[in-house]
Amino acid sequence: MASGCTKVTTLRSTAPTAALVSAGRRDGASPTPRKPRVPLLAGLARGWGHRDNSQHASVTCHSLVLGLPVMEVRIEVTRQQVEKIFGLEEYWCQCVAWSSSGTTKSQKAFVRIAYLRKNFEQEPTAREVSIEQGIVLPCRPPEGIPPAEVEWLRNEELVDPALDANVYVTPEHSLVLRQARLADTANYTCVAKNIVARRRSASAAITVYVNGGWSTWTQWSGCSTSCGRGWQKRSRTCTNPTPLNGGAFCEGQNVQKTACTTLCPVDGAWSEWSKWSECGAECTHWRSRECSEPAPRNGGQDCHGPELDTRNCTSELCTHAAPGAEDVALYVGLVAVAVCLVLLLLVGVLVYCRKKGGLDADVADSSILTAGFQPVSIKPSKADNPSLLTIQPDLSTTTMTYQGSLCPRQDGPAKLQLPNGHLLSPLGAGRHTLHHSSPAAEGADFVARLSTQSYFRSLPRGTNNMAYGTFNFLGGRLMIPNTGISLLIPPDAIPRGKIYEVYLTLHKQEEVRLPLAGCQTLLSPIVSCGPPGVLLTRPAILAMGHCVEASAENWSIRLKKQSCEGTWEDVLQLGAEPCTELYYCQLEAQACYVFTEQLGRFALVGESLSMAASKRLKLVLFAPAACPSLEYNIRVYCLSDTQDVLKEVIQLEKQLGGQLIGAPRVLHFKDSYHNLRLSIHDMPSSLWKSKLLASYQEIPFYHIWSGLQPFLHCTFTLERLSTSTCELACKIWVWQVEGDGQSFTVNFNIAKDTRFSDWLVPEEVGTPALVGPSAFKIPFLIRQKIISSLDPPGTRGADWRTLAQKLNLDSHLSFFASKASPTAMILNLWEARHFPNGNLSQLAAAVAEIGKQDGALFSEAEC
Repeated sequence: MASGCTKVTTLRSTAPTAALVSAGRRDGASPTPRKPRVPLLAGLARGWGHRDNSQHASVTCHSLVLGLPVMEVRIEVTRQQVEKIFGLEEYWCQCVAWSSSGTTKSQKAFVRIAYLRKNFEQEPTAREVSIEQGIVLPCRPPEGIPPAEVEWLRNEELVDPALDANVYVTPEHSLVLRQARLADTANYTCVAKNIVARRRSASAAITVYVNGGWSTWTQWSGCSTSCGRGWQKRSRTCTNPTPLNGGAFCEGQNVQKTACTTLCPVDGAWSEWSKWSECGAECTHWRSRECSEPAPRNGGQDCHGPELDTRNCTSELCTHAAPGAEDVALYVGLVAVAVCLVLLLLVGVLVYCRKKGGLDADVADSSILTAGFQPVSIKPSKADNPSLLTIQPDLSTTTMTYQGSLCPRQDGPAKLQLPNGHLLSPLGAGRHTLHHSSPAAEGADFVARLSTQSYFRSLPRGTNNMAYGTFNFLGGRLMIPNTGISLLIPPDAIPRGKIYEVYLTLHKQEEVRLPLAGCQTLLSPIVSCGPPGVLLTRPAILAMGHCVEASAENWSIRLKKQSCEGTWEDVLQLGAEPCTELYYCQLEAQACYVFTEQLGRFALVGESLSMAASKRLKLVLFAPAACPSLEYNIRVYCLSDTQDVLKEVIQLEKQLGGQLIGAPRVLHFKDSYHNLRLSIHDMPSSLWKSKLLASYQEIPFYHIWSGLQPFLHCTFTLERLSTSTCELACKIWVWQVEGDGQSFTVNFNIAKDTRFSDWLVPEEVGTPALVGPSAFKIPFLIRQKIISSLDPPGTRGADWRTLAQKLNLDSHLSFFASKASPTAMILNLWEARHFPNGNLSQLAAAVAEIGKQDGALFSEAEC
């Protein structure tokens, strides 16, 4: 076979076959083959001659089988020879052999000129299709000899239907995509080829677009006016899904406004005083008035002043009656009452003296037997019965004895002695009786009791986000593990003789409707503690995390509480709050501690005052632990920086089979109205490719700033070119437009790399509910000694104020001073902040330094 202008075609006399000679022309024209005028002849027998010896060559050899000489004849035909022959028939060659026995002819061997024309009969055209729509790209290759073979290219890469079930090629060479995917957006080229040439069609750009869809409406904002007619609005975004590749944008408005009316508050006013009543037997008369002109409504202030007024009558108006039988009976009754009061007073004095001389049996517990400050051990509940509340006491008591001595109480103001730096010396020898509560109720019984009350029917019944227990005057603590949420009930917060069933619940944002207005944002989890309405004689402390970078010039932060009617009210404004008896909040870098004497549902809400205000976001990367297919997904979560949200994401990823693939990062998200962008870079193109069409993804600003959507994330879908590829290396950037950003360097083995699990939050070991002294780091007797010693003003300032200063709590002196026992408030806050890992030695050292300032403070040896 010949190719081009220089090659020749060789025909053997034994069996001439058809052959192709390349045309070699760039225009693809095919010359007309011609028939030779004289057939070529070759003699194969002995003594025979040859015709036209100049055109063919012969070779004689011996057959190994027959032992006879064999002649082989060849002829070379060039393209020029074929083109010179003119005729209507094709060019063919035939071998003729003769001998004395006769003549024989071979079959004809046709010689054709191969070619492939330039122009396709039909080329694919560009199209725009919706996602999941079918696509057919036609292709009819150019005419040629031999017929051209067809293959398809997608972005210059060969399309192999054997590797992609969504693609196949028809017998007519058309490319069919069964369901268009975003990854199918590319340039498609039809390629035709044979032995002569390779032709490419014009590229057809296929764009797979996604029409936009509206997200759900946000909640209505608050009314724009606090009194009278105004308006409120709600918004939605075209992100469900976001329009891609020229897809249609959502139709309709993204913001709706509606008129609203806020009732104006009306302050109450007193009515006129009524007439004075007649003078009574005690020479007094009275008059009254009502707060009804008008009565307060719509949050207006109540009337100030007394509702009842009394005064003495003049002597002439007094009525006097002569003493009679009724007076005698009255005097006898008064004497009897006086006698009873004297007896009760004597009993009270005896009980008081007994308490002063020894330990109150109600508050004694084995934990006070430790010398000085000793750490408290917390034992977890038994795993075989998780519903048993091992810490819930009932009214029954048991008695036990122990060896040791107790510190007697003194009549005067108690003083502390700190020999060798310890607050109290070890307890001496002796025998005393203690009372301990016995467990009585299980968790299922507690929830069953709650379910009978209408207020608790909406509470979740799971144990992951709820803790509950039974408490008395000894106090205790409730904790929800791995959330940073706890409730401290100090000693004597519950009145003596009463037992409360208390719960602590973490709510999901979709369960509780918290309306936000303007630039307000949720800064903390929504937490309930209750039951509401119970009487607390001392503030409990609710601890929960927050995600605000607090500063007075950038933020206005409020503590909100939900009323019984379901409305949310501002009960405290941080930084500007007056001393109140009901609520107070200590805001620290990552947690806040709420002092409250009324249990209920609380949340921390902030309103930005400038664009410099920022919230902390925690950025966490998760990916599947196993990858059986070619696709691999990396999920980037953008969470509020609180422990409870991270806990929920970790539990969700455990169900999805995900693993942590990078150290969590913190991003300061500013109130600049700019969205959060995420992009992936530096991925080796020979091993991986991203299926993301755009250069980045975005999370809308309002979705993050509101704080009402806790699990916001973006997914990067990657495709490895071979199943043997296990190493993944890339960079992921997360940044706020015109703001700060974070970069993740991802470099790990997707098959076996689990080294990042160390960054996960460790599981907390302990009991969700602790009752009595086991719930506190400071032993009860030592706590009482500190309180009795530091509450009274010291001669040299060695009192609770100095303790607050040493513990860096001196900014809250006004709040502590408003309480009956400032030292107790300080120690309660220390317990809430440092349990269970607080350093008691540092606290003891601080108290010891206070004692050195006032030598009289520790002049008496009490223990």
